[in-house]
Amino acid sequence: MNPNVGQALPANRPVLAGSARPTGRKLVSSFPARRLESDLKRLSRIKKFVPPQAVALGPEMIQFFQRSVQKRQTKLSKIGEAFGRLVPETLTDHCAIESLHRGTLTVLVDSASHLYELKQLLLAGVQQQLMLACKSAGLKKVSLKPGRWYEENAEHVRKIRFTE
Repeated sequence: MNPNVGQALPANRPVLAGSARPTGRKLVSSFPARRLESDLKRLSRIKKFVPPQAVALGPEMIQFFQRSVQKRQTKLSKIGEAFGRLVPETLTDHCAIESLHRGTLTVLVDSASHLYELKQLLLAGVQQQLMLACKSAGLKKVSLKPGRWYEENAEHVRKIRFTE
């Protein structure tokens, strides 16, 4: 057993490098100053975070809009105008154009009675007029489908729903 355990060190005794006792002396390093400096430069170069160069989003969005949205919108706008012109307003309030896929126009109708009325109207010749008016948009067939594109609250106000 060491008899000096728990006793304070004398003031004139040298303190070893890395000891927890603060002194007025500098700690002795085993690395030369030049090597320590070069290691720090290397580490700062390796650890430095350079954010990736961001590309401008504007031109990509314009290209996407022209390729995807604008082309479909022009076709559907022609069809929507012709549909609104040929179908009575009492029925268009209960209908919504869902999609145009491979020449088939899908129309959602919110009730069975309005679906029957619209079906009869299309069979009476409105479908032929619609296809002639929208031939340049690629319309070949009109398909009716029961469904709702809105949510109705207690005051009977329609709120458009964007998810299915």
